This record gives sequence, C-alpha cells and structure tokens, in this order.
Amino acid sequence: MADRVCLVTGVGEGTGAAIARRFSADGYRVAMLARDANRLAALEQELPASRAFAIDIGDLDRLLTVCDEVTRDMGLPDVVVHNAVRATFASFLDADPEELERNFRVNTTTLLYLGRAFAPAMVDRGHGAIMVTGNTAAFRGVPTYAVFSPTKAAQRNLAQAMARTLGPQGVHVAYFNIDAVIDVPWTRDEFHPDKPDEFFIKPIDIAGEVFHVAHQPRSAWSFDVEIRPFAEKW
Repeated sequence: MADRVCLVTGVGEGTGAAIARRFSADGYRVAMLARDANRLAALEQELPASRAFAIDIGDLDRLLTVCDEVTRDMGLPDVVVHNAVRATFASFLDADPEELERNFRVNTTTLLYLGRAFAPAMVDRGHGAIMVTGNTAAFRGVPTYAVFSPTKAAQRNLAQAMARTLGPQGVHVAYFNIDAVIDVPWTRDEFHPDKPDEFFIKPIDIAGEVFHVAHQPRSAWSFDVEIRPFAEKW
C-alpha cells in the first residue's frame, strides 16, 4: 500500500493542493504538476514522498517528458487527477479566437495525453482511476464563456469516451461537475466578499469526494458526479 502513486495536475492553492493532501494522508506518493514552482516546493516539503514538477501542461512535449519521469522515478500512477484548468471569458464576438485553442489544449488535449500515457499500463495491471474535475460550463453555453465552456464540454465528452473504453478493462474514469464557487482567497475576496460561508464549496470537501470516487467498489462506479453546497440553487 505504501507504493501507491497519485498524479495531480493543476496543484494550485485550492482544489489541487487539497487533493494532493488528501491522497498523501492515505499513504499515496503524490506527483504534483503546476506552474508555480515556489508553491510546489512548499507542498513537496509538507507531503512525505511527494514530488513537484513545475510545468505548463499546455506544453505537450514537456508533459510527455514529465509523465515518463513520474513512471520511471515514482512508478505507474494508480490514480490520475486532471484538475488543471485554463479559462478566459468573453462573448464569441469579442473573444480572441486563439484563446479557444489555448483553453482547449489545457482542458481537453492534456486529458487525451494523460490517458494515452498511463491508461494502457493501468489496463495491463488490471486497475487504475482517472478523475477529471469540471464544472457546469461542461453542460451549458453561457454567453461570456464562449471560448471556455466548449472546451469543458469537450473535456467531459472525452472523459466519457475514455470511461466507456476503459471501464470494462478495470480502469475507472469519472467526471466531477463542481456546481459552486470554490472557497479560495481570490474568489472570496475579489468577487464575493459579502457571501456567507455556506455559499462556497470547500477544497478539502472536493478532495474528499474525488478520493471517495477513486476508491469506489467495482460494482458501483460513478461517472457523472455532481457536487454543490447545500444552499446552492440548481
């Protein structure tokens, strides 16, 4: 059990860090991928046997190199959590079309690369989990999300295709629709300073649900997982 490995992309101050901590607390060695080298270095000191990889995962060649390094130095991940996200907001008339391509690369293309890097070996081993964190943008086209929500819809669609391919081979793929504002300082202080605590979803609770779904028994696997605060309207 001490040799289990979890790879997490998008290890920021909120959800990504909470997921890394949750898996580490259960004895996983965590490979943490993100752009902020200083934040990763602090987490690497905090979490036993973890390893930081400072990377812009939109650099697909570098991503493949890191995937190889993780497998070589830490072992094949038992769980891959694709939490990295890139988002820009504008109407379809005002948006820079290049932003659609950039968002798509981080949100969707990297999922394809991660799956191709790790899923075949998971299938050979007979078990594994690929967890993808998403949001309601995957289910509806909001006018100002014109270059973001299509990439999340494609991300969910790709995850579903992966789930249908890999599930019968023993590898669990799930998609998390996080229908809430995540409680991190910049969302609370900059955008919702007057909202009560129950308005926000806590990163530690998202992490707990990701951990739970990654360890579901094979007779009861989830794909679409919706999570939201109790007071959220939906």
